Amino acid sequence: MSKERARRRAEREAERARAIRANEERQARRARRRALLGRLTPRPVRFYRQGGLLARRHRAQNAVVALGFLLVQVIVWLVFGSFPLSFGAFILSLLLAPVVVTLAFDRRT
Repeated sequence: MSKERARRRAEREAERARAIRANEERQARRARRRALLGRLTPRPVRFYRQGGLLARRHRAQNAVVALGFLLVQVIVWLVFGSFPLSFGAFILSLLLAPVVVTLAFDRRT
């Protein structure tokens, strides 16, 4: 009777060891696959905002330029109302925006 129990216990332990080994192999395969996918897939590029005084000044200046551009477009649209004239003002504003920025904020590069 005890020999039979010992044999069954040995079988259970062997089965448990096989299951543990199979589980470890599965996890190792999964880890290798994740590592490979991690190397192959591109990482997203993260843009971090600069926090210095110069960067804050440039953000404020860019906001003023964008607001001025938008304000000119709205005024032209409200005063004249015609599409060709509004489109012409849009193109002219696009062409003159760098000049205005350079003259107003002295951005010589």
